[in-house]
Amino acid sequence: MIKKEMIAMLLAGGQGSRLGVLTSKVAKPAVAFGGKYRIIDFPLSNCINSGVDTVGVLTQYQPLRLNSHIGIGIPWDLDRNIGGVSVLPPYEKSVNSEWYTGTANAIYQNLEYMESFNPEYILILSGDHIYKMDYEEMLNFHKEKGAECTIAVMPVPIEEASRFGIMIADEERRITEFEEKPAQPRSNLASMGIYIFNWKTLKEALIAMAQQPALDFGKHVIPYCHEKGAPLYAYEFTGYWKDVGTLHSYWEANMELIDIVPEFNLYEEYWKIYTKSDILPPQYFSAESRVERCIIGEGTDIHGEVYNSVIGCGVTIGKGTVVRDSIIMNGTVTGENCELYKAIVAENAEIQNYVKLGIGDETQNDTAPHIYNHGLVTVGEKSVVPEGVTVGKNTVISGVTDRSDYPDAYLASGKTLIKAGEQ
Repeated sequence: MIKKEMIAMLLAGGQGSRLGVLTSKVAKPAVAFGGKYRIIDFPLSNCINSGVDTVGVLTQYQPLRLNSHIGIGIPWDLDRNIGGVSVLPPYEKSVNSEWYTGTANAIYQNLEYMESFNPEYILILSGDHIYKMDYEEMLNFHKEKGAECTIAVMPVPIEEASRFGIMIADEERRITEFEEKPAQPRSNLASMGIYIFNWKTLKEALIAMAQQPALDFGKHVIPYCHEKGAPLYAYEFTGYWKDVGTLHSYWEANMELIDIVPEFNLYEEYWKIYTKSDILPPQYFSAESRVERCIIGEGTDIHGEVYNSVIGCGVTIGKGTVVRDSIIMNGTVTGENCELYKAIVAENAEIQNYVKLGIGDETQNDTAPHIYNHGLVTVGEKSVVPEGVTVGKNTVISGVTDRSDYPDAYLASGKTLIKAGEQ
């Protein structure tokens, strides 16, 4: 029988609704990041760099792009005869079929997959964080402590602690209490949503709690283990870790990559980030182009000026166009004589000539101020912004729009323009 010491289960089914139109057609872990990567590349690369060669990727929401990106796992060296990467969507069963309703329910529905590797330990990961972490070090800590469950934690500013699951641990790092999003936090050790369980412990907890609606690790599985007296430990992580769950944190994490000395370095030889790359020609910069402090993907043609921006692969930036502090994803075409300030433009969009994005004063967004804020302009995938229009800040455009959608060729700050049939 196959025996793997530790296998990873990577939760990648989330919609990521706080990313607005960026995730209307694609699961959050498949959103482009840093020019040529997708968010899921980071946990997958961490797995192979940590010697974990068996990964189950649990998908649900809009999985098409994620599935084709992962394929059989070749870029991450996860195309193995035994183990490797497996995409695990919900499936029809003979008795009752159900979607994954919570993080732990998704794992519970795949008990058979995990059982087939007869593992000693199960590593649970989330598919939507940007970080580098050696899971082998965490496993060594887990073994040394004789833990049944180890939770990766990270110190956060105490004023932000109420947004997280908070662990209270003794000096041995054994968890004595934990609170899910406490109003008055008593510790600043936040759960990162990364767990190592002994397989027996996890299996027992999942089966015992299976009937809970929306079965969740933080709300059900960990409290169950704690009540049973299982030794739970907190493993403190001190490296770079970013939850890119909001448009602003996503924009910020991309911008941090282009600092002169980036806090998060994509270029370390010993800890490579792998991705599926298309075969593309090199970047082309025309004689009149200017580029400063940018990441520019392969196959991109630049005829204008680009400053402090992250540009994906196969992008065209027209003559006379100026792009600042923006993220432009793969396959987007920007026409001539445009101005883009603090724009996030999703894949395969078309920005026609003489368009200005991010102009004017900030006004709160009229439909979703909790999503579209911090002065950003967000343009959804395959959207078209017609020639000669000006768009304000905290705005969102999705769909094929034309001049009639812009009174006086203008979309004021805080306005939402989402065409019927788009989300």
